[in-house]
Amino acid sequence: MEGEERRIESVTEEMSVDEIVRIARLAAEMGVSKIKLTGGEPLMRKDIIAIVKGIALVPGLKDLSMTTNGTLLGSLAKDLRRNGLRRVNINLPSLSPEVYNKLTGGKVEDVLEGLKAAVEAGFSPVKLNMVMLKGVNRNAVPEMIELARETGAILQLIELDPINVDNEFYSSHHKILDEYETGLREKAVEVKTRQFMHNRRIYCLPDLKVEVVHPIENTDFCMHCTRLRVTSDGKLKPCLMRNDNLVDILTPMRKGASDEELKELFEIANKKREPYNKRT
Repeated sequence: MEGEERRIESVTEEMSVDEIVRIARLAAEMGVSKIKLTGGEPLMRKDIIAIVKGIALVPGLKDLSMTTNGTLLGSLAKDLRRNGLRRVNINLPSLSPEVYNKLTGGKVEDVLEGLKAAVEAGFSPVKLNMVMLKGVNRNAVPEMIELARETGAILQLIELDPINVDNEFYSSHHKILDEYETGLREKAVEVKTRQFMHNRRIYCLPDLKVEVVHPIENTDFCMHCTRLRVTSDGKLKPCLMRNDNLVDILTPMRKGASDEELKELFEIANKKREPYNKRT
């Protein structure tokens, strides 16, 4: 899961559909209105359609989205959309088969098939997440822009974040995105700012939109963050950057805790929230 520490093995069984849906329902009853399914790769779960369907039926939920590598999306897009998934973000670092395979071990053709299926299924918006890697995909931006233009997707240029990558990889592949922003600004007919997304800029070109995503290790992001994550082993995670303040909700649930008792755990997790990067 995003922000989750890698584990060699886990003694915890994966959460069932009912457990995941129950957590989503309790979150919605406490005011959460948007849920995103991430990974790892969420489409690897054989029961992902049931998970989506169950969460989509939760009263009060306004948005259900997913971040995926897209390799399995081709055959699942229609069913996911039919059962309540509204938006998808597809990770696509390169259109080169060789570069994509080197980075991921997969086939870029499968991702392109998934992208096409997502557009045809009616997801809105479809976003392409392109993490910029120095010495790897710097020259691939124009063709990715063209792909976004052809498909109607929104392109997100993402600066490499140090979370879950080793120091050597980060130091050798990190690239500041200033030069791309300069070029986009010159071509844009309008520049918008996503106020509660650490002032992320959206460059509106005549026929497509490009968002530029800088690392979130900053006071602006932390000050406005209201996100609460659930790890794959059932722990509430109030801060992306920390793993020392998790709250286990799955164990009490499996021991028969009531809804009210579980809601108290949500409150405890929320009280543990504090800006990781504080203003000085």
